[in-house]
Amino acid sequence: MNIEQIAHRLVELCRAGDFGTCYQELYSPDIVSLEPEGSPMQMVQGFDALKKKGEEWNKMVETVNGSEIGDPVIGGDYFAIPWKMNVTFKGAPGPTNMDEICVYEVKDGKIVKEQFFYNQS
Repeated sequence: MNIEQIAHRLVELCRAGDFGTCYQELYSPDIVSLEPEGSPMQMVQGFDALKKKGEEWNKMVETVNGSEIGDPVIGGDYFAIPWKMNVTFKGAPGPTNMDEICVYEVKDGKIVKEQFFYNQS
């Protein structure tokens, strides 16, 4: 797959909520995943760590009330997608709006790095 195919396939799978297929089909086994500084699990590497990161996220979230994923923008070996979510975190007084930019690096037909940019409140 070329980068355009990978980017569009990732968006398709994320919109369907099929993150397991994303990882198996599109990600390098040595994937590096980065969150903003100070975030829990700020940097993880590899499938096992990525799976644990996803499990930790699921433990924090009570409900996802809505999600909107934009179309990818591609440049060189990178692509970015905007992602908006409204989530209710466990123990929180109400829902939270999240607005982020997700940036992906592709090498040899696989996503080797993902990095998320968002404001923390």
